Amino acid sequence: MANRVVVITGASAGIGAAVARELDRRGDRLVLAARTTDALQRVAAEIAAPAASERRESRAHVVTADVTRRAEVERIRDEAIGAFGRVDVWINNAGRGILRPVLELTDEDVDEMIAVNVKSALYGMQAIVPHFIERGRGHIINVSSFLGRVPIATPRSAYNAAKAALNSLTANLRVDLQRSHPGIHVSVVMPGLVATDFAKHARGSTGPMPPAPVGSPMKPQSAEDVATIIADLIDTPVAEVYTNPASPALAARYFEDVARFEAEAQART
Repeated sequence: MANRVVVITGASAGIGAAVARELDRRGDRLVLAARTTDALQRVAAEIAAPAASERRESRAHVVTADVTRRAEVERIRDEAIGAFGRVDVWINNAGRGILRPVLELTDEDVDEMIAVNVKSALYGMQAIVPHFIERGRGHIINVSSFLGRVPIATPRSAYNAAKAALNSLTANLRVDLQRSHPGIHVSVVMPGLVATDFAKHARGSTGPMPPAPVGSPMKPQSAEDVATIIADLIDTPVAEVYTNPASPALAARYFEDVARFEAEAQART
């Protein structure tokens, strides 16, 4: 169903920008939020160009905001409703990685990982759910990571932990709402390896994402691959989605025998 109003945080690049482009092609109206105005405007311009060539109205509204601040997340909601009259889908996509093993983590490392990857999504959920309850329907999508389910990349330590917390919060909210508001869907998306600049901008980054280990069953996806999966999820809501075809089998093996899985993963690196 097109013509939905979709809020996307972290929409200035990577998966968020790809989702914006895909949903625009499907006819949705978009609220694009991130901290960087120039980058957001570039994404909005990318969306506006094909709209102009097809002689249709551009459907992107830009909101510059820091989603680690509750008041700014609430402002995103208010601007979305002010611009389009409602919100149908809220995608908590903003996030940041880290490259630091557990024993080297500082308080600042952990605080930032929780603020960006957990609290921002919590603020989004708490801001929009009352609106969804009032309307009797809506869809929250939290973009997590395969590493929140299977923490195999140990230098991403606090990121893995934050995404695991996000998975848990998402599941708890879903169960709570299903009891009393079955028209509200709550989903978590867990990408695996994605070829974006995410790794380059991680806290403590040493450069772009390294290639997958030789023999690894998980091959990198593009942001556009992930965006298509997220867009399909909006059309057909489910509780959880792994975007990488290798992820479900890897997760099953991990939980079947954690020690063996970790030993095999170590042997490949």
